[in-house]
Formats: sequence, C-alpha cells, structure tokens
Amino acid sequence: MSENKQELAYSVVSYFCGCGGLDLGFRGDFRYHDEDYKRLPFVIRAAYDYEPLCVETYNGYFGEGHAFVKDLSTVDVNSVPKAEVLIGGFPCQEFSSCGPLGGLQSERGRLYQTLITYMNKHKPMVVVGENVINLERMENGEVLKTIKTDLTNAGYKVEVWKMFAPDYGVPQRRARLFFICVRNDIHEVNGFPEIPKPRFEGKHRSIEWAIGDLVNVTDESVPNQSQYFGASRAKKGNGQGDESNKKDLPAYTIRANPKSRVQFHYSLDRRLTVRECARIQTFPDNFKFIHAKTTSISQIGNAVPPMLAYIVAKTIVNYLKTVKEERNV
Repeated sequence: MSENKQELAYSVVSYFCGCGGLDLGFRGDFRYHDEDYKRLPFVIRAAYDYEPLCVETYNGYFGEGHAFVKDLSTVDVNSVPKAEVLIGGFPCQEFSSCGPLGGLQSERGRLYQTLITYMNKHKPMVVVGENVINLERMENGEVLKTIKTDLTNAGYKVEVWKMFAPDYGVPQRRARLFFICVRNDIHEVNGFPEIPKPRFEGKHRSIEWAIGDLVNVTDESVPNQSQYFGASRAKKGNGQGDESNKKDLPAYTIRANPKSRVQFHYSLDRRLTVRECARIQTFPDNFKFIHAKTTSISQIGNAVPPMLAYIVAKTIVNYLKTVKEERNV
C-alpha cells in the first residue's frame, strides 16, 4: 500500500460481524449485478462473533485470521485493537417482530452495551450500529430512547437513520435502523454526516431483476444455487414464509430464522435457493455459503445487505475525509 493510501485509510473493528455483510460493505471491492463496488479506505483490523459457523463463513471469503470467535459480553476490551471506526449489527432477535421480544430485559438484548464498553475505552471517531426497525416501536419508543441515551452518554452525538432498503436499490422489502455516533469533539467542529439520499425511491428493483438470470440454473455453476428447501406450504397456521414472491416487486424480507419456511420463487414451484436469498441480500456470487441450508439462510437473513452497508460506509468516508481536511488546516 502506498504512503498516500496509508494516509487515507481508516482502521475498523467489527463487533457481531456475522458472516460479513456489514464488513463487506465497509471494505467494498466486490461486484454485484454487473456493478463494481470499489474498495473503500477502511481496513478491518479485527472482527468478532459468538457463532463459530459465522466466523468460518466470514473467513472463507475474507481469508483466514480476519474474524475470531469471541463472546463480546465477557471479552477484555483491552485485548481488542484500538480503531478509528467501530461497526456492529448488535443482536436483533430480542427486538424483531418475529423473535421472542425480550428487549432490554434479556441478556442478548443488552449486548449493545459491549459497543459502549469499547467506546469508553478506545474512543473511536465514529461508531455505526445496526438493528431491526421494530426496535423503535418497542415500549412506545422507550427501548430506542434508552439505547440512544446510553450511546450519547459515552461522549457521542447520536442519530438514528431509518433506511428502507428498496429506496437504496436493494431488491428486498427490508427496513433497518442505523445508529450513527460521532465523538463529541469531532462533531462540535465538523458537524454530522447526512443520511444518504434514496436514489431508488419510487423505482424499486424487483426480485426478477435480482435473480431472473438464475431461473434455468439448477447446479453449482453458480455457488449455492442447487440448495433449497423442499417443504410444502403449511396446511395450518398463518402460512408465514409460504408467500410466493411477486415478479415485479422487491422480494419479501429474507428472515434469519427460516425453519424451512423460506418464501417461494415468483414463477417456479419451489422455495428460493440459498444463492437466490444471497442475491436478494446483495451478496456477490463469489461469496460462498459453506454450511447446511438452514445455517446458511440464517446467516444471510441476519446480515446487513452489503449494498446498503456500502452506501452508509461511503457516507462515513466522505465525512471522515472532511474531518481530516479540517484537522490539516
């Protein structure tokens, strides 16, 4: 790496990295649907997740030794590298409308506090957290208010960006919250990054746009395309996960808890394949999911769509470049 590139690079530590969707967005350097997402000036120093299989998938793409199996609730923060940017999609199960809804009363629901422990110790310039949209509805907004207050009390200006993925080009009806935190001393001088503009509002990309070229592919010439659940539609219950996608609309949300109830293709009489789910989440085709179908779908559903993460990351890059310019004056 040249001296100039070193000067422009920003170090990153990733918490709750999962299989790597948020991290891929921050790194860039991938190709999705004939479009190149160029390398961004972020260098991920270390990534951590509690699930060994997620770490295996992550390292299978990014290379061995990039991610590590750690319980972040017990890790010694002094052993974690100091970085300029901290990112993390903290566990969403306790906030998801499809989950147990334990909220902040559950141990898993309080794991966002591990981000705060890092913030208090290492004082990153910027922190980016991510979670489900249902979080803002819990206890009439009190859960979101508590998390935002806790992040603020660590010495940061905090805004919550609500982003509807189809408005940003993701072919999937998925809405997420991004917690954007800028250290107070930096915010006071340089202001705050602006939420990215939704370039695809009113002209959403459809599921056919995302996976139409895979209709006649039934083998592994495209990785993970031969893998799908054979479960029939439920005879009882509300049939959640038994919907057929609509050809000209964004896909239904890829959920992290499939239990063989991955939605159906828009034209074929079968459920979506692992690769089709990955495409809908905007993973590049060379990102291979190396475990059993249920595990792979869970990893895909838990991930931040790399395209959406990339859009957020570019905004943070542009902001940090301004900060650097201000500091050099």
